[in-house]
Amino acid sequence: MAITRDTELHTRRFSRNAGLGVVLLGFVAIVFGLTVVKVERGSKLEGFDHQPRVSALPVEPTSAAPVKLAPVKTEVAN
Repeated sequence: MAITRDTELHTRRFSRNAGLGVVLLGFVAIVFGLTVVKVERGSKLEGFDHQPRVSALPVEPTSAAPVKLAPVKTEVAN
């Protein structure tokens, strides 16, 4: 048997390896595509790092001048 001749085992192994390579390339293409779309859309790029995100906190209204409250009169009962 010549060294350059492929047996049936080599042919099946090559076709399985080629199929697995195509599946892996497809997975990489999907992940790359999702990454490109997320970056282009400008989505929140902040990850979950167990700290509050400033962008997720509600906006607090700011007032121009502090509000003055009228003094409260209390009577002490005897």
